[in-house]
Amino acid sequence: MSEDPAALENEGEGPPAPQPVPFRDAVGAWSRIALLSFGGPAGQIGIIHRVVVDERRWVGESRFLHALSYCMLLPGPEAQQLVTYLGWLLHGTRGALIAGTLFILPGVLAILGLSLLYVGLGHTTAVAGLFFGLKPAVLAVVLVAVFRLGRRALRGRWSVLLAGLAFLALFGFQIPFPVVIAGAAIVGLLAHEAGGAGERANELGGAGRPTRPSFARFSRTILVGVLVWLAPVALVLLIGGKHHVFATEALFFSKVAVVTFGGAYAVLAYVAQQAVEVYGWLSPTEMLDGLGLAETTPGPLIMVLQFVGFLGAFRAPGGLDPWVAGILGSLITTWTTFAPSFVFILAGAPWAEYLWSNRRLNAALAGIMAAVVGVILNLAVWFGLHTLFGSTETLRVGPLTFLWPDPATVSWGSVIIAAGALIALVRFRMPLPLVLTGAAVVGAALSL
Repeated sequence: MSEDPAALENEGEGPPAPQPVPFRDAVGAWSRIALLSFGGPAGQIGIIHRVVVDERRWVGESRFLHALSYCMLLPGPEAQQLVTYLGWLLHGTRGALIAGTLFILPGVLAILGLSLLYVGLGHTTAVAGLFFGLKPAVLAVVLVAVFRLGRRALRGRWSVLLAGLAFLALFGFQIPFPVVIAGAAIVGLLAHEAGGAGERANELGGAGRPTRPSFARFSRTILVGVLVWLAPVALVLLIGGKHHVFATEALFFSKVAVVTFGGAYAVLAYVAQQAVEVYGWLSPTEMLDGLGLAETTPGPLIMVLQFVGFLGAFRAPGGLDPWVAGILGSLITTWTTFAPSFVFILAGAPWAEYLWSNRRLNAALAGIMAAVVGVILNLAVWFGLHTLFGSTETLRVGPLTFLWPDPATVSWGSVIIAAGALIALVRFRMPLPLVLTGAAVVGAALSL
């Protein structure tokens, strides 16, 4: 290679020409990352960092953290968006499309196959036992994610306090996530002005200011991207009408893709509530089963939405064969979930690069990252209550509204499996697939 990849640290609006990283090498790296991307966003971000920053040295630490902060600001799956951003940084639009698509492809195929098996065999004793073991192991994974992301995002007392307030706002006061994010950004800016966020902002500062992006290019990217994203949605509405399950799923998951922030962990609590209580596509137990499936496969944890789409369409096929309807529902859900992420990156990445040395912006991003830790903690509590206890109820204490478990319904088998998985992941650093496999085997044994 004649040029140093580290030159990307000083590049302007778009990737330089000629490309310092061979496209074939990048495709190989994205494929490797996709096949190793187990464990939800925390594990996936770690893998991406190890390959792109530590091993290949294609981007530096500050550039990586800036890209991550921007992706955390966006609605949708941050790990997939991060790979897409880095693909764009190396090879422009084609690099973004290849990197982002390869990252989700193994998971799409795996979740589709597992969804078919789940519907066909999910109610047998053996398979039910496997899921009995997977659920508490998934809980351990989420707890580890809280710790890892917290260690990265929480820098000082103000950010720890902000994470706690975000958790309380979501868990106790049911405040909408966009409001929490906006408040966190404001707090981050105020902390920066007071000197509390200076360390984070300085860390994200970088080389000289790049060229100002083109508004014409931005507008064209938005227009083309939105048309490509919404074309299948319009086709579904035209053929089946707005009341068909395909149209309902396409519209719902399109909305989810643009209004839910904080990645998969933030999305799941909202989707679980809507899919279970409003649309009736699946039960809370099945939602947890779907999360277990997503944890056992490579790709973003948000692939669980594909499982939700499959079950919803399978149970309301609208004249189609249920299996065909389930497959189509899962593909429609996948498209509407991930297509917007490509638009966000291709349109916004040049501006993110232009603004990456702006300390006030980075202070706001630091506040948002602190709040996301509270979001993940909220998800951990939600899943923990539904995994470790057979029954919960909603309590209202003054202005607080929160879930409370029935102690008599505690599942000691689930508690033991969750504790064992947590010890295996933290103390012995065992690979995630091995931990999940062991938990599934133990769950099946206890069930039988």
